[in-house]
Amino acid sequence: MKVLGIDEAGRGAFIGPLVVAGFMIEEKRIPLLKEMGVKDSKLLSKRRRESLYDELIRIGKYEVIKTSPREIDQRFRNGMNLNQLELIKMAEIINKLKPDKAIIDSPHPIPDKFKIEIELKVDHKKCEVVCENKADYKYVIVGAGSVIAKVVRDREIEKIEKEVGVELGVGYPHSEKTLEFARKAIRTGRGLIHVRKSWETYSRLKAEGEQKSIGDFK
Repeated sequence: MKVLGIDEAGRGAFIGPLVVAGFMIEEKRIPLLKEMGVKDSKLLSKRRRESLYDELIRIGKYEVIKTSPREIDQRFRNGMNLNQLELIKMAEIINKLKPDKAIIDSPHPIPDKFKIEIELKVDHKKCEVVCENKADYKYVIVGAGSVIAKVVRDREIEKIEKEVGVELGVGYPHSEKTLEFARKAIRTGRGLIHVRKSWETYSRLKAEGEQKSIGDFK
């Protein structure tokens, strides 16, 4: 039986893409993941995640979907929220890999509701869908998906840093480096394509910049 684990990285980020990843392996081989030390990516160092990533893509099948800030903003303008966006991307991964069983780290506080909605979008109707909160902690197969998602997102952030020539921090609103980059991007337009403009943080920083400009003009 082929089992798929799905998780994401960058859900609440202010900079860079949302990355949803799925990792699939035969059920009888799942104990191998535990032997390798696979677990939720947040519990692993960057070096360990990179090492595990290389091993995982060698021993199993995987699928990664990167959603750009531009697409996120467009979806939000059309009335979609993050849960609905993730649902679409997760269903795409299930439809692509066609597992017998898919275990998902549910972004919705009511996993059963999320399960019903995702089953409607899954073409592979024989697939058993399991949705649970904190599944990345509970299931090593979902932990594998989280490792792949995190490594891919980290690499995307590194690409952006090379492009703009500054450090971005972790890309989340609590990072001062992230905020510094966003302020400059809003002021100059350079790198603004990597900022999620539908986030409240963007509106706040933009308003602060406009107020400062008015003050300087006076």
